[in-house]
Amino acid sequence: MMLRHALAALAAAVLVAASPAAAEQAPAGPCRAAQAEGETYTVCIVDLKRQRVRTFWLGQDGRPYASLSNLASALGPRLAFAMNGGMYDRDQAPVGLYVEDGRELKGASTANGPGNFHLKPNGVFYVSGDKAGVLDTARYLRARLKPDFATQSGPMLVIDGKIHPKISTDGPSQKIRNGVGVRDEGRTAVFVISERPVSFGAFARLFRDDLGCRNALFLDGSVSSLYAPGIGRSDISRPLGPLVGAVSR
Repeated sequence: MMLRHALAALAAAVLVAASPAAAEQAPAGPCRAAQAEGETYTVCIVDLKRQRVRTFWLGQDGRPYASLSNLASALGPRLAFAMNGGMYDRDQAPVGLYVEDGRELKGASTANGPGNFHLKPNGVFYVSGDKAGVLDTARYLRARLKPDFATQSGPMLVIDGKIHPKISTDGPSQKIRNGVGVRDEGRTAVFVISERPVSFGAFARLFRDDLGCRNALFLDGSVSSLYAPGIGRSDISRPLGPLVGAVSR
């Protein structure tokens, strides 16, 4: 598939980037454009041994960052990329579990209700040291993990290599979407945002079939936004809640 070729080219570019000429041609940072099933996506692949993936919500003043531009201003060049990191309420507070620097600032939600978050199973993206994971919420709670960072959202897109049972092949809902998956036994986190509205089915297949993620989580739609200075991108959107991104170690 075209996306597999694009990712192979990305790996090759990394290998040759040691030369000055190659460094001038290759975009800086972890994000690149890729295509699958005729749709274009931006894919940000993070090696957790090289960069630290973490969540962000409240700034030093105790108020939500609320935007990627505010986060970028606060962190400066340390921030390799960031995107919205899960669903939130009117006060930009996380709807479900939220952990930052080992502190659980919001508990996990197992409630039923309307909307994508409650399309069970939903799930949790978490980071512990230099490993990341995606688990459905019930399994996450049973495991009694104590991660450094975590955010809950929903629905799960891919669960142990299978598409979420309630996601149709290509349903009528078409939105710009972003999500996260893991591979390489948790050593690699894969973040994706679509460039145009896509179905849940197409988005889930992207993670499973093209990106090699056996587990992947939907983060949000419509408000999906990306900050990626290496490709000159800084999206402007309405106020956001929790954010997720990569910083230098």
